[in-house]
Parts: sequence; C-alpha cells; structure tokens
Amino acid sequence: MSENLKNTVLRFAIVFMVIALLFGVVFVRIIVLQTAQRGKWEGVVNREDNYKSIKAIRGSIYDCEGRLLASSVPQYRIFMDTRVEALHMDKGELFWDHVDSIAAGLSRIVGDQTQEEYRNRMVEAYRKGKIVRLTQERISYTQLKEIKQLPLVRRGLYKSGLYAEDLNLRVKPFSSLGSRAIGNIYAASGEAKSGLEMRFDSYLRGEDGMSVRQKIAGGWQNVPIREAVNGCDIYTTFDANLMDICETALRERLELRNAEWGCVVLMDVQTGEIKAMSNLDRAKDGSGYYEMANHAVVRMEPGSTFKTISLMAALDDGKVKMKDTIRVEKDGWWYHGAKHTDAHPSDTVYTIRQAMAVSSNIALAKIVTDGYNGSAKKFVKKLQNMGLCDSVDFTIPGANQALINVPKDTVTISKMAYGYSVELSPLQILMFYNGIANGGKMISPLFVSEIRENGKVIETFESSVVKSSMCDGSTLEGIRGCLHDVVWDNELGTASVNPWGTRKAQSDLVIIAGKTGTAQVLESGYHNTRHRMSFVGYFPEENPQYSCICVIHAPQWPYDSGLDCGGVVRQVAEKTMAYAGEYVYKKKEKILVVNK
Repeated sequence: MSENLKNTVLRFAIVFMVIALLFGVVFVRIIVLQTAQRGKWEGVVNREDNYKSIKAIRGSIYDCEGRLLASSVPQYRIFMDTRVEALHMDKGELFWDHVDSIAAGLSRIVGDQTQEEYRNRMVEAYRKGKIVRLTQERISYTQLKEIKQLPLVRRGLYKSGLYAEDLNLRVKPFSSLGSRAIGNIYAASGEAKSGLEMRFDSYLRGEDGMSVRQKIAGGWQNVPIREAVNGCDIYTTFDANLMDICETALRERLELRNAEWGCVVLMDVQTGEIKAMSNLDRAKDGSGYYEMANHAVVRMEPGSTFKTISLMAALDDGKVKMKDTIRVEKDGWWYHGAKHTDAHPSDTVYTIRQAMAVSSNIALAKIVTDGYNGSAKKFVKKLQNMGLCDSVDFTIPGANQALINVPKDTVTISKMAYGYSVELSPLQILMFYNGIANGGKMISPLFVSEIRENGKVIETFESSVVKSSMCDGSTLEGIRGCLHDVVWDNELGTASVNPWGTRKAQSDLVIIAGKTGTAQVLESGYHNTRHRMSFVGYFPEENPQYSCICVIHAPQWPYDSGLDCGGVVRQVAEKTMAYAGEYVYKKKEKILVVNK
C-alpha cells in the first residue's frame, strides 16, 4: 500500500471515529434527556409561566322581563414589574426617561393618586427590585386601553414592566334587591358563594381557555390553544319591580319598629314562581338595613301561622267540625302540667271560625289533644300525609326542610297545635298557604324558568306538585272562611282593625285573606324573651293570584303582627295589583277598579 493511500485511510478512519464519537455523544445525550433529565425538561416546557388561563366570562342573571340582576363587568388592577431587564440597561435610561410621563398619565386616567405619589411608588419599587401594585382603585376596560397608549407602556410588558390583572367583579344593577337570593361570588377567585350564583354555578361559570407563550416573528406572544367557553345565562322568576315594592314596604316597617331583621316573599299562586324575595338585617352600628342573610329559607318556630295547618289536619280527619264550639278560659287551661293561655278578659265560648279569627292558643290545643287523644304520633302522621314533611327542592343552597318530629313527652302535642316544637321556614309556610289559595294543590316554589346558552334555551323549569290535594273540598272551604275572618271580622280578627280603628291588613283596593302569627323567641333564658311576628296570606281572595308572607323579628314595642306584618302584605298587595294592571293604586284614595 502506498504511503498516500495509507494517509488517506488513516484520515478517513480518524474522521469516522470523530463522527462515531459525536454520534455516540448525541445518542447518550438523548438517552439521558429521555430518562434521567426528562422530568426536569418537561417541567421547563410545562412551567406555569409558559401557560396563561383565558378566563371565561361568567353568565348573567336576569329577571322574568329580561332585566339584568347580576352580570360580570371586566375590571383591572395595574402592576409594574421593575425587574424587567430593559428597565436596567444603560443605567436604567429607559426607566428614568419615562417614569414621570407614566406617573402623570396614571394620575390623569385613574385619578386615585397624584403624579408624585405614583412616581414615588415606582421609584421605590425600582430601587428595591420589586413588583408594585400601582392602582389602588379598580379600573375599567376603557381606562386600561388609555393606559396602554402611554409612552413606553405601549411598547409592551418586556420594555415597560407594566401589566394588568383581571378581576372577577360581579355587578348587581338593582343593588340590594333580592341580593341574598341572587347570591354572591368571591371577588378574588370568582368562585360562587351563595344563592342562585352557587346553585347554578356549573352553568354560569363557563369553561376557561388556555394560551401558551410562544416566540413568533422575533417576539413572544400568548397563542390560544383552547378557547374559553363563556357561561350560560340564568333567567329567574323574579320581577325587579315587585322586588322593589316588597323591599320598600319591609324596610319602612323595620325602621318604624326598629326590628332586628325581616323578610318578605311573594309567590304566584298558579305557577309557584317566586316573584320577589327580600331579606333585610339591621346593621350592628344601626346605620340601616341591608341584605345579610336569607332568613326566608331558614326554619324556625312559626307560632300561630301553624294553627291553620293544625286545624286543617283535625277537620280533614273528622276530629272536629266547623259548627263545633270551643270553651276558652280566661285564667288559662292546664294540660299535663303545662298551662296554655290567651289574652281574654273572661271565659268565652267560640265557634271554630271565631277561635281562628282571634287566634286562640287554648282552642287549638284542645282541638288537637282531644281529637287525637293526646297521640302526637297520629297527629304528626296526618301532617306527613298532607305533604308538609315532604322533601322539597327549594333551589336556594342551605334552604331547610321542615322539622316535625314525634315528641317523647305527652305535653308537647298541645304546644305543637299552635306552632311551637315544630320548625318551618317562611318559604315552607308560604308554600302551604299558597296551596290553600291554589284549590288545595301544593306546589314547590320556582326560582328559575330558563337557562340559555348564547341566547338559545337549553333547559326549562317548572314547579313540581308536592301534594295534589292537601285536604278534601269541605275542609278547604272551612279553612278559607277562617282566613277571611282573620282579616275581615272587625270584632275578633287579629288582622282586621285595632281598638283605635286603625285597619291592619284590610284594604279598599284588594281583598286579602290570611293568618297572623306571633312567636316567643327565648334567647339566653326565659327572661330575655323577644318576639317574631308574621302574616301570611293570599290576594285577591275572590280569585287568588299571589300569596305573600312577611316575617319581622325582634320588633320594639308597640308592635302587632296584624298591623305590622299584615300592613306590609297589604302594601305589597295593593301595589302588586296596580302593577299587574288590575287596579289603579293611588295613595290615600279608595277603590278604583279597572280591566275587570
């Protein structure tokens, strides 16, 4: 072999070995990347700062007429990352050249701080190498657009360090109206907190999208890899005008009696639609009344509004007849060691209707204990058969079911007869009375009628029948007569007129039927007794269209459930019928009927 050939072969061998060695290094490196370092580099690829969530717009909540009750409005907070490399190049020339113009622009556009205050915040953060929140106030999208046009800011995050943080702000155009029923969300996270916002959160929140940070045309951009799907819209049964009527009437009465809290619920008799719900609590500092808790769905001892339920059970079981009479003793009546009292100056014999009109505790206790031979088990069984203990979907998260248990002692049944040792929410009591107005058919309350996605109806809702027939026809007729007398028997009715001639639930514009209730509430012992007033009924009595309940807790003396709660329902009834076009309502004027 010639010398030249040997050199050629040697050089070829060396090149081959170098290539083989390089190939081996690459191969080993691939193996290392795929095994030992795989987790590390996947972490780099999947770093959170490479991906950005695209927030879905939360769906809106509307009333029955399409008026906006709750909606998401984009708002932002402005931050500055002073660690951005561009701001520190050439001894920070870019920062110092533009800090004054940025401060002036922020002060002009946002207006929450002076130019000097903005400048000081940015300079302090720059010297410490920190991220600083510049705006104290939330800003609108329009303001954000203006800020993005400021000198340096318009050159982007990696030059100016300024960026915006999206906020999950929920706005209620009608302010407090039905606020607790509509519900709330947590501002920071956007998670549902209460009410319809929570119940229908899976529809309202939509589905967030995702973008990834990629280098495009020499710059970094967030490129969507999954588009956000905005939330659906919820159409409620509420009517904003009726909600305003209810809240106004309730607020006026709470302020007059300086009560702790109160609630009003208005229901459509035929459909079960809840047209209004108002819950107002007195602020601790006494500054006013605000929507703080949804008392309408929390169970409590109902007091005398339960007497209607007790009487319906006894009448329907044939334990008593409407023509029967009941003796009521002025000094009270004892039953197994428990004394039951009424505020009567003398021993009196009442008819069943009179006993209900005057709301006699003794009469109802005697009717139930005598009729069921002191067997609370039989009495509770009848209540269950009437549908009172059925589990009902009340839509609002946290709503309580009825609590009516068979007591272990003998005396409790006598107290159950007039609304103690049993618990129902105001909404449940209203549902029962609505059944009386609805010809004996008890239906569940309805809060939401439709769910729409991009304007298209995807789901509809209707009330369910809790009990198709609460009692027989003669029982229902007798009960309706009793509820009429409560308001219109001027001698005995607890919601008729007071001794000074002041009318309570009576109206010249609409005939109301219903029942009063006053329950003692023991707090921290018997000597700290307060009262809870209520009135529940329906109107117009001749052709019931609406049912309504008002509850007022811990009023200051002088108070009267017929005058106060009955007065609230009367005001609601008059204005509701005027709004519905059935009556022309004019304050201090008498009846003027139209469209009849």
